[in-house]
Amino acid sequence: MLKPIQSLVKFSSSKKGAKVVLFIWIAAVILLSVLMPASKQYSVSSKEASVKNDTPSAVANKILDKQFPSKDGLTGLLVFHDKNKITDQDLEKITEVSKWLSSDQKPKDVASSVPFYQFPKPVQQQFLSKDGTTLLLNFNLKQGSDSHVANKTVKEINNKLKEMKLGSLQAEITGPAGITSDTITIFQNADVVLMLATVALIFVILLIIYRSPLLAIIPLVIASIVYEVVDRVLGFGAKHDWFVVDSSATSIMLVLLFAVLTDYSLFIFSRYREELQKHSSKYSAMGEAIHHVSEPILFSGGTVLLSVLTLFTTIFVPYNHFAPVFSTAMVFILIAGLTLIPSIFAILGRKAFWPFIPKVDEKAVKKPGFWGKVSNQVKKHPAIISGILLIFLLVGAFNTTLIQYSFNIMKSFPADLSSRKGFELLEQHYPAGQLAPVTVILTKDSEITLDESFLKNVKTLEEKMGNISGVDSFSQGITDAMIQNPSKLPPGFIGDDKKEVKLQLVLKNNPYDDGAISTIQKLRDQETKLLSESGLSGSGYQLHYAGQTAEQLDVRAMNQRDMIVLFSLVTVLITIMLGFQTRSILLPILMMATILLSFVASLGFGWMIFHDILGISSISYRLPVYTFVFMVALGVDYNIMLVSRIKEEHLKHSWKDAVANGVALTGGVISSAGIILAATFAVLITQPLAELYLFGIIMALGVIMDTFLVRGMLLPAILILVNKKEKSSAASINNSIS
Repeated sequence: MLKPIQSLVKFSSSKKGAKVVLFIWIAAVILLSVLMPASKQYSVSSKEASVKNDTPSAVANKILDKQFPSKDGLTGLLVFHDKNKITDQDLEKITEVSKWLSSDQKPKDVASSVPFYQFPKPVQQQFLSKDGTTLLLNFNLKQGSDSHVANKTVKEINNKLKEMKLGSLQAEITGPAGITSDTITIFQNADVVLMLATVALIFVILLIIYRSPLLAIIPLVIASIVYEVVDRVLGFGAKHDWFVVDSSATSIMLVLLFAVLTDYSLFIFSRYREELQKHSSKYSAMGEAIHHVSEPILFSGGTVLLSVLTLFTTIFVPYNHFAPVFSTAMVFILIAGLTLIPSIFAILGRKAFWPFIPKVDEKAVKKPGFWGKVSNQVKKHPAIISGILLIFLLVGAFNTTLIQYSFNIMKSFPADLSSRKGFELLEQHYPAGQLAPVTVILTKDSEITLDESFLKNVKTLEEKMGNISGVDSFSQGITDAMIQNPSKLPPGFIGDDKKEVKLQLVLKNNPYDDGAISTIQKLRDQETKLLSESGLSGSGYQLHYAGQTAEQLDVRAMNQRDMIVLFSLVTVLITIMLGFQTRSILLPILMMATILLSFVASLGFGWMIFHDILGISSISYRLPVYTFVFMVALGVDYNIMLVSRIKEEHLKHSWKDAVANGVALTGGVISSAGIILAATFAVLITQPLAELYLFGIIMALGVIMDTFLVRGMLLPAILILVNKKEKSSAASINNSIS
């Protein structure tokens, strides 16, 4: 281990150093709390876009902003519904709402709205759905309105709707503005609930396992201190625009921080208890304990940090915005593992273990125990155990081929949220694509002349596009009257430099569904054919698509790219890191292989639970990435703790006995840590967002499998099989299995 780290942990466990370290951490909490803001003040819901802003949909949006400037920002859709059909009285109430949205009393961030109140009754009737039960009005926020502004404005509109007492008339707000607002609402109180649930669960589990109130409280106190520091550092960075703090990331970070610091606390005080039976001085005992545990903590924390740092290589904004949050957290978690945890336990000494206080030369009655029995079976039957477990895990891995992924953000929202209810009404009574129409921009290298020939070609283009499956219609499409008299073209039809025209296309499917995304892909793929058959080829014409569906198509492409980059980078970097730690070639490969198999199997078994038991038809496309980064990174922790103890035992015993002893000695602490880690991730089921709920289930399942089956049985059995030849106690691990 590096000398500076050795000096640091030695100082942290000394009589003077422990008190200095604790003082520094407490002072940091007080100063940061006074001088820096909390991260929640600046957290946002990251947009599904590219960090480079160079995707086809981003290019289309740039053309829109430049050539068709507008004061309008996010669009909100007001959906009115009466199951017994909308009456004349209902229309009067809707007219009143429309008049308010156009008045001086409207919310200050509403830029415009459909002037429904100005239309004669026959025109108003045309806004109704075919069955007469639903009516749709849209409004736009001001250009540049962020998610917090959207949330505030939508709340103001909802309050006004309640004041107007609409009676049986149901009113919901959906569309991009409604979705953005509800996303903010979801996370407003989520972190408080999450923290309380996490703290309570960890406390109860620690109390049950160790039956010591102080051992249950200390890790939570440590995690709380570190969380306060991390939270303020994130808030300071976000305030000064050094990075973005994503609201989803902070929720997962909270769970990660408490879980990992609790794990490190378990690793340290378990070894500390052993050393207190050998040393009368509590500081000497901690010095010896941290000498053995600090290297595994350094490497395990380092691998997790390395894994989350790879998120900076992603181009998808939500993944990229997770990087600074998790990287910052892991830096302080690692520092706390090497300084704060040993200092607090060193100061408390034997009192920390009350009422089961360890004494010097205390000879505990040794019982075989669960992990002692497991290690004996692994030593006797490594081939049978590894064979059974490999078959089991491969069954789970096979199920990953059956997973259906969804790009529909609405499916993650609770069923009672206004944006989801509004969209479901919209989907039932209008073409679902009206939630977010697609803007089609036809561009030309030179200036466009709006003559009869050109407009006829544009009309033909609309007809050709309309023939593609998945396209419903064009809003304000080109008519014969417009061809004869271009002055009748809709406002904003041609761009400022006369080289672009704008059309609006409505899809048949939900704009976030795979069917709609595939329709945009068809339109992109058939660009040359569409232009040629419409008489628009050979003159520098191009087609661009803007809007939610076009963006989701780019999201799918970015997600595929990021998965390949992330999975490859994390696998290679962690394997190299394990190579440095184990000083072996074969061992890190075996460790990484079992971790990857555990991840794939967890994803497959998770899908079985979601699909076959919970009846979920698809899961978020983000889950494999989130699960991979955390399951692989955290799985390495237990690998390192196990193998470090095996290396230590191999100095005194044969390789087979060293493996068995390693399992027996670390099984209890690793399984306890695994239970706590799984339980803390399971706390995410309290979150209202389905994406976090399902992520919590997969992580909990995966950690339990990894802890008990892979780390406790499969890896040890494989380690015995690949080195059947017995070695003397003096043999080193790198000579035995390199």
